[in-house]
Amino acid sequence: MRLLLLEDDLEYKLSIKDYLESLGYEIDDFEDGEDALSAIHENKYHLLILDIRVPKMNGYEVVKSIRENNDNTPVIYITSLTDINNLSLGYELGCNDYIKKPFSPKELKYRVEQLIKLFYANENSKEIELKPNFTYDILKKQLFKDSIPIMLTKKETEVVFCLVSNKNQFISIEKLRSEVWEDKYICEADIRVCIKKIRDKTSKEFIVNQRGIGYKIVREE
Repeated sequence: MRLLLLEDDLEYKLSIKDYLESLGYEIDDFEDGEDALSAIHENKYHLLILDIRVPKMNGYEVVKSIRENNDNTPVIYITSLTDINNLSLGYELGCNDYIKKPFSPKELKYRVEQLIKLFYANENSKEIELKPNFTYDILKKQLFKDSIPIMLTKKETEVVFCLVSNKNQFISIEKLRSEVWEDKYICEADIRVCIKKIRDKTSKEFIVNQRGIGYKIVREE
């Protein structure tokens, strides 16, 4: 699962990032709110971990902005602020949980796991059902057919992760280029070749496409 971390204390940020990555999460980290907000608009995150007092745009403003855009990604604030008015403001703007600094790594692990279970019950399971007759472990980014792992290249793995993460939604060529190839130039034909190779390793029906709209992987409801 892909998480965003906003923390302007470099040492603190690196320690949190290293710990969460050791648990198997993919972490994008930022030091100021404007960069974090841009990344949130451009990428799909399963959870946002935000410090409140950061440069350019504080954690409150980041959450206010994404909620106004109907982005319901769960948010955990990490903060040294303990005043009830500050805590109340965070919840009113739309955060889901608080962790008060200093905190132990185990507390962070517990809070993150609880929110993921609450918002992504299926994703937290190793048995996400995909049509036709595939399963997917979203933490390990591993695709299975009849409990047998399917070997994918790094880019093929990222394409499958992107399509599975965007639940039953068509994803455009432009968004695939942004999320998988990080906006590096790659022609549409090369992206289609990558899609074809995934289908060759799975089935023709595994990735659905709609001309002019994009691609999706259908998840069982």
